[in-house]
Amino acid sequence: HVQLVESGGGSVQAGGSLRLTCRASRYTYKRNCMGWFRQAPGMAPEGVAAIYTGDGRTRYGDFAKGRFTISRDNVKNIVHLQMNDLKAEDSAMYYCAADRLRPADCYSATVLLLKYRGQGTQVTVS
Repeated sequence: HVQLVESGGGSVQAGGSLRLTCRASRYTYKRNCMGWFRQAPGMAPEGVAAIYTGDGRTRYGDFAKGRFTISRDNVKNIVHLQMNDLKAEDSAMYYCAADRLRPADCYSATVLLLKYRGQGTQVTVS
């Protein structure tokens, strides 16, 4: 049973923080490469961050480095995205995604290729 449910989006002022949560079914979490991508209206989707749930290895898009942190909870089958120092250009719909990939192939750009996706959570920064 494939299921990914995002939460934690909202509206914040520039410089603020949000923590996104992706709850995965056990089946989906075992796909082992999970991550976040985002898409703003009229823009192409953009990989944000990826995590290999087996060893916790993380990869980030250049814009996310130093501001965003992806983490996982292997007991609860949850992946978080902590976003700090948010900017107006971070406004977008954020999606969680998952699939089975080799560790070397699990990085922010390949999140766009992951098979399983959630419905998204909106982030608005003003």
